[in-house]
Amino acid sequence: MKLTQIRNATNKLSYNGITFLIDPWLMPKHQFSFVDIPGRPFHVPDPVKEQLPMPFYDLPLPVASILENVDAYIVTHLHPDHIDIASDGSVGAPLDKHLPLFCQNEADAAVLARSEFTDIRVLTSAPTEFSGITLHKTECRHGTFNPCGESMGVLFSHPQEPIFYIAGDTIWYDAVQRTLQTYMPDVIALNCCAAETVENGRLLMNDEDIECVKKTCPSAALYLTHLDTVAHAAITRYSLRGLLTCRGITNYTIPLDGESIIY
Repeated sequence: MKLTQIRNATNKLSYNGITFLIDPWLMPKHQFSFVDIPGRPFHVPDPVKEQLPMPFYDLPLPVASILENVDAYIVTHLHPDHIDIASDGSVGAPLDKHLPLFCQNEADAAVLARSEFTDIRVLTSAPTEFSGITLHKTECRHGTFNPCGESMGVLFSHPQEPIFYIAGDTIWYDAVQRTLQTYMPDVIALNCCAAETVENGRLLMNDEDIECVKKTCPSAALYLTHLDTVAHAAITRYSLRGLLTCRGITNYTIPLDGESIIY
């Protein structure tokens, strides 16, 4: 399998000859800030950061190159740092609306249908087969004290590939631990910038959560993503390396935007 870090949680996965584009947030840099979200439902603990326009950086590749040879999309949830959202509420404008798209629930499927996607497939905890690959939806908790809506992780398996687990937008909690203990994945992608809002607490994993994952699956390779792009992040690529060194964790990769890792 090959993973290419695009930007934030957007990754391109080649798995047993099939290419998935995961959480395709493809807009140019500096398009919106928290103060531009209608109704201003979220606030960043640092009010200066709340004003910063996101995404912080441009894409490392042209959109056409990112979309090239993609067989299917996976959208873990419809937040504006995971898929492009237009002012009219439609999503995914740059995408091929006829490719298969896997999402987390019927509510997200309805928004995707209104956005003219034609092949929408809702994942569940039961196995879903796609081109010989088995996909499972896994649980997330997207907030320490008040979850910021629903989100999902995804587990990939195929006899010729490592078991791959995208934990998604979640903190460490018992459902993540159960997923790890049940499937013992070989490669684990963690969204780990420790993003936080006043309303929800910490939304994503931090270094302590990564250590919990490492202790549960000590032989797994950790792929650390969702870094350096959003205003509510509390950890950067640079600071995360230092935090993990202090915890004695070495079995990880923090890819740069545009970098590919083969497992």
